[in-house]
Amino acid sequence: QLQASGGGLMQTGASLTLSCAVSGITMSHYGAGWFRQAPGKEREAVSCISASGTRTTTYYLTSAEGRFAISRDDARNMIYLHMNNLEPTDTAIYYCAVDTIAVIRSTMCSIDDYWGQGTQVTVSS
Repeated sequence: QLQASGGGLMQTGASLTLSCAVSGITMSHYGAGWFRQAPGKEREAVSCISASGTRTTTYYLTSAEGRFAISRDDARNMIYLHMNNLEPTDTAIYYCAVDTIAVIRSTMCSIDDYWGQGTQVTVSS
């Protein structure tokens, strides 16, 4: 089970950290990621991180690179997305997800196993 939290209404330029609490699995075995879906748009991968015990690989959506950072704390079964310099185009529902066979490269991310319920992030101009 995944529970995303931390969304809210933010001003342009603000910072926000999303959290995802994971239960029921050994999280270290799973690649993890954050995805988002804006109204009328397809879901897109924002940032992903490979499973622990392997050479760490991360993926960032081009528009998120340099502003967002993904991290994981396997001891606490948590995944985080630290977002800085938020823009109105970041407005979306953000979902966390994990997968034992996640495909994560610097250029792509594919995760399709377990998903959280989503948390709304709204950035006003």
